[in-house]
Amino acid sequence: MSQALQLLLLLSALLCFAAYWIIGASRERITLTAAVLKTASTGCLAALALTTPARGFCVIALGLGLGALGDFALTRRGQDAFLVGMAAFAAGHLAYVAALWARAETMPQEPLSGLAFAALVVLAALILSTEVWLSPRTAALRWPVRGYVLVIGLMGCTAILLPAHPETGGAGVLRLGAGLFILSDLLLALRLFVYPSGQPALVLSRALWPAYWLGQLLILAGAGLYWMPFGF
Repeated sequence: MSQALQLLLLLSALLCFAAYWIIGASRERITLTAAVLKTASTGCLAALALTTPARGFCVIALGLGLGALGDFALTRRGQDAFLVGMAAFAAGHLAYVAALWARAETMPQEPLSGLAFAALVVLAALILSTEVWLSPRTAALRWPVRGYVLVIGLMGCTAILLPAHPETGGAGVLRLGAGLFILSDLLLALRLFVYPSGQPALVLSRALWPAYWLGQLLILAGAGLYWMPFGF
């Protein structure tokens, strides 16, 4: 029954993701139906995470649930809804950070590799660059946006610094998921503050949704691998 439920939740998430991408992702005004599909696509992933009994995995489910809340908030119009959505996503990132650090402490520790160091440098450069191309365009939202940039940077750093699981590729999948999530936030920032209308806005809207949702899916999948016991 558990496997059947997990398959049902995964298929439901995929169908809602695809339906929203088709009918809502590139539209200026999102209907309630599209908003429900968007929310359900991540909400089903959160429910799927709750079927995993591993200790601490409920915090991954919390992160996904907060993502679903953020998804719905961003379908509503107005600055207050935007701030609620951004706060929900920030809290979700912090949930991921807390869960991953707790799990990483149980892994064999390893020195920082050259590739990981390079990734940290690139991430830091991206975060700092937002002061040039993003912050000047955010007006009254400058400080909330700055805070969010730091939080997602923390999540990215956490993913980069994860020690490898001795028997699975969970850390690598988590890094890919985090990278796609960061990419989706970059595309969203460009869509909202740099190219708010016209053809570039349409292209960005169509691109950011799959980047975001696949990032969430890979974070869930990577966490599932990362929480596997040794010698499974």
